[in-house]
Amino acid sequence: MRKQFLIGIAGAATALVAFAVLSRPSGAQQKPAVGPTPLTKSDSSKLQGPKQPIFYRHDVHAGQLKIQCQYCHYSVAASSEPGIPTLNSCMGCHNLVLGKTPENKAEIKKLATAWSKKEPVEWVRVHEVAKHAHFSHARHIKAMGPQACATCHGNLSRMPQVYKVNNVNNMGFCIGCHIERKITRDCSTCHY
Repeated sequence: MRKQFLIGIAGAATALVAFAVLSRPSGAQQKPAVGPTPLTKSDSSKLQGPKQPIFYRHDVHAGQLKIQCQYCHYSVAASSEPGIPTLNSCMGCHNLVLGKTPENKAEIKKLATAWSKKEPVEWVRVHEVAKHAHFSHARHIKAMGPQACATCHGNLSRMPQVYKVNNVNNMGFCIGCHIERKITRDCSTCHY
């Protein structure tokens, strides 16, 4: 019989998934995992996008595990910035989930070390809007819902390493989206 428990309200779903995986009897029949291609940290240099200090796999977290963008980027619906997840958010799960391969364990160990030393991970920024434009993630999430993320950032659930799909620093990209959706193109909407 499996016990169910919750680790905070925000981490409940993920913690239950992690607990179900960790509490599965070792001899239990399991369906083969359908998921992303196994990759190692050394493979990350061959992928599109900048190499990050910790090889964080969006295709595993958002794709295979189906964790919603707003679980980690929790301020996106209330802020102009999406926010980088805190190490507490990461460690909420990774105190339980240690990774299946030596490569995964090594990356999680880097995360745990930074967390215990209270040192932030220096992530390399991938997307950035021009400084003279005011872009509100909250406004776009409210108007378009969760699919707003993929509109600009591409299908992150299929990206082992995040890379630019669209040039969000180009006004033409934004104007094209506003024309397609019949939304105002008044200059003062973004330039104030």
